[in-house]
Formats: sequence, structure tokens, C-alpha cells
Amino acid sequence: MIELTDVRKVFPARRGAAEVTAVDGVSLSVAAGEFAGVVGPSGSGKSTLARLVNLLERPTSGRVVVDGQVLTDLDDDGVRKARRTVGMVFQHFNLLDSRTAAGNVEHPLELAGMGRAERRARVADLLDLVGLADRHGSRPGQLSGGQKQRVAIARALAARPKVLLCDEATSALDPASTAGVLDLLRQVRAELGLTVLLITHEMAVVRAVCDSAVLLDRGKVVDGGPLAEVLTRPHSPLAAQLLPAPAVTDTRGDLVRITVTESAPEGRVLRTLAGELGLDVEIVGGSVETVAGRRFGRLLLAVTGDDGRLDPALQRLRDGGSLVERALPGDEPVPVDLTEPEPDPAGQAPAFARLLDSPDVQR
Repeated sequence: MIELTDVRKVFPARRGAAEVTAVDGVSLSVAAGEFAGVVGPSGSGKSTLARLVNLLERPTSGRVVVDGQVLTDLDDDGVRKARRTVGMVFQHFNLLDSRTAAGNVEHPLELAGMGRAERRARVADLLDLVGLADRHGSRPGQLSGGQKQRVAIARALAARPKVLLCDEATSALDPASTAGVLDLLRQVRAELGLTVLLITHEMAVVRAVCDSAVLLDRGKVVDGGPLAEVLTRPHSPLAAQLLPAPAVTDTRGDLVRITVTESAPEGRVLRTLAGELGLDVEIVGGSVETVAGRRFGRLLLAVTGDDGRLDPALQRLRDGGSLVERALPGDEPVPVDLTEPEPDPAGQAPAFARLLDSPDVQR
């Protein structure tokens, strides 16, 4: 559904500053119906990448394909028409204060020339879908952050898009509202058959809803793939973000870092090492999380006993589907700081203005 091939975006120098390469040779593939995430530290190019998908920003070079159309081969008028299949949700909602919730959802339909009765029926359906049927007459100032984002999602769905782009859609929300919006995104993806591309710095969000993800750093993809595959990949930077490895703080015995899965759970690992092979095992640290609907965990074990038994034991665990790595102090991957939403050279407000002002939504 979404294919980016060697996409690059360079913003020209301004006011004496050097040019900025926000996206540098990114290739990305998202299948129809997939819930994909894009994560990375501040300034890594995540938000720029989102706007390159629907050509709110034209790439400097590279190829963008959405729903079988090569957008980068189209002229501006063709892009505006193709953009109708892509909805977009922003971090700060971008609702019109002068309009009610219903009026905000109706706005793009009104600009597109849809008849009044059809518009009203469509708006009623969408507000019901996002759980705000009883707040249709409320203005943005009367809504909570979570409710505002639900209105924004309804507006993004108004034109029946096939792709939904969410740029830091939960970053301005409290934890309870974030959970509600994520549940809603899962629901609309399932009910409407949408493909969702989620830009976020929150790894908890990726764990909760994404099927796959890519990790950006300085405009480049440094890791990515289906989450179930990433988490069982040795030395994966993205896995280090999803499930940070327990830190090695001492050297008791032989230290082993093990990734456990549903097919190779921690109970089986411990039984193999302790019960069957007679090794003494102590859990030094670790955690177990639900990722992409499946159970994964990272454990740091201190193993003592017959040294001749350890390597065969670890190989037996590998053969059974566990990711097993010897651990030494300081060798764990260090997750980069993802705590701040990234500043972006393009800016959100201008992008939203361009989206609403596009001739494809004019009468």
C-alpha cells in the first residue's frame, strides 16, 4: 500500500544556516491493512517522512507509491487527487475553534462539494464511530484532549481514505486518553480495512498497536521489520528500544541475556538450565511485555555450575527458538533518547494549511 524507494528530502539553506537533509535515502514498505510505526530520536526526520508519503512535502529525490499510484510521477493536480485516499492526524489536533465537533468533521466534505444531507449523515456516522455522538454540538474549547483527537480522527476519515497517517497523534495526551485513542485506531483499522502509518517517539505506543516498525536516525533507517522478527534478531537497535536489555552491573558467574517468546517462554528456559542440566540460575533482571499482541521478554541470568554444560545448554535453547547472547558489562545496546517530539523543518501548521487549501477539496 505504501512504498518509498531511496527517498531523500533536503531543505534549502535559510538565513545563513546550512541546508538540512531531513530524510536521507529511506526505503520503506507497508502492506495493505498493516499498522506500521516510525520511531526515532528528535530530529531524525520522522515527521518529514510522514508528509513525504502524501507529498505534502515533495521529495528531493526518490520514489513514493501509495495504493499503486506513483505519486512522484504526478503533477500537482494529480497529487491532489491521489491525496484523497490518505487521511492525516496531527499532534495538536488543528481543529477550527469557530466550528463545533460536527462542523470540524463536516468541513472537508463541505469544501469537496458534498450535498448537505449526505454530509450530515456522514458526520453523524463518523462521530458515532469515534464515540462522540453526544458531543456533536461542542466546540473544541469544551472538549478534552482525547476528545479533540477523536474529532481529528473522524475528520481524517471523512473522505473514506485507504491510508491513515498519524503524526505524533498521542504525544499531547495523558496516558488514559492515549490508551483510548490507540483503541480507536485499532478499531477503525479493523472495521475500515485501513493501512496506518504511525509516527511516534513513544515506544509504549509501538508495542501496543504496531505490527511492524522502522527506526530512523539522522534521516536514515537503521533497523526495522515485523516486530516479532525484530525482537528475536541479535544486536537489533530497534529491539533495544522496544525491550531495553537489562544492564549488566556485576560479573557473578556466567551472564546470559535471553529473549523469551510464547514459543520459548521463561519457564522452559529456566527448567532447561536448572532442572534438566543441573546449573544454578539466578534472574538478575529483565521484563516481559506484550508486543504486537504477543508475549516477549528480556532476561539477564547469572548461571553457575559445570562450565562444560553451559555452551551445550545455550545451544539447546537457541535450537528451541530463544535468542541467547553472552553478556558482559557495558555490552548492552544503549537506547537513544526518544523523550521529546522532534522539531521539524517543514512545520505542522503550514502542512495542515496546505492540506485544507488544496484545490482537490474546493468546490
